[in-house]
Amino acid sequence: MSDHRINHEPAFLLASTPWRESSLWLEMYSRRYGRVALLARSARKRMSELRGILVPFVPISASWYGTQELKTLHRAEWLGGWQQPQGRALFSGLYINEIMLKMTAREDPQPELFDKLSATLQTVCTENNHIAALRRFEWTMLTLLGHAPDLHHDQDGLPVRADKQYWLMPQDALRPYSPNDTPPPQGITVGGDVLIQLRDGEFADGFALQQSLKITRLLLDFHLPDGITSRQVLQQLQQFQTA
Repeated sequence: MSDHRINHEPAFLLASTPWRESSLWLEMYSRRYGRVALLARSARKRMSELRGILVPFVPISASWYGTQELKTLHRAEWLGGWQQPQGRALFSGLYINEIMLKMTAREDPQPELFDKLSATLQTVCTENNHIAALRRFEWTMLTLLGHAPDLHHDQDGLPVRADKQYWLMPQDALRPYSPNDTPPPQGITVGGDVLIQLRDGEFADGFALQQSLKITRLLLDFHLPDGITSRQVLQQLQQFQTA
């Protein structure tokens, strides 16, 4: 762990929790230091300059110090960039923050993941149609964290073909599909064309996006058995609206 002051580090706020009488416990994802826990002293006081700065979904410049797991926030500045998400986009932003919080380890730097997080949040906050960006983000995160299967080759080392079907499982290599197969536990069948599109981040149509969602959901649910709260809340809201 660093024993010196960190200054002006680009970061995003993933979550904040009240701490004692007037402070906040922050979980932030920074570009050079990964996910860090920071104590923002007196941040909940009415006159605190941090009240309008410590908001999610937009980039923040954070400075902190400390040698323990919970460090002390010294200064934070809003870097601007884009507006806060509204409506369905708000749930997407909450979903991204939740899976980042649950899937990443503390102080495990992943600069490429930070850059992807920044680009995805910007898309979510500024574009009405951001479903493809969510699928690309999920796949990038799973890949960088080592939880994504190889979509270039199957278990026999053969290239994935667009005209073939495959079994995809959370912890095993892709297996070519056969009608006589016994379905593996926690496995789904997916077309090679969809696997290639997800791998490359370029989706031809809504069907490919829907199938890609099945893949990323299978993998995330396997690694997050307690569920994803933001997804559950959105599903409940949708059921209420259609009831």
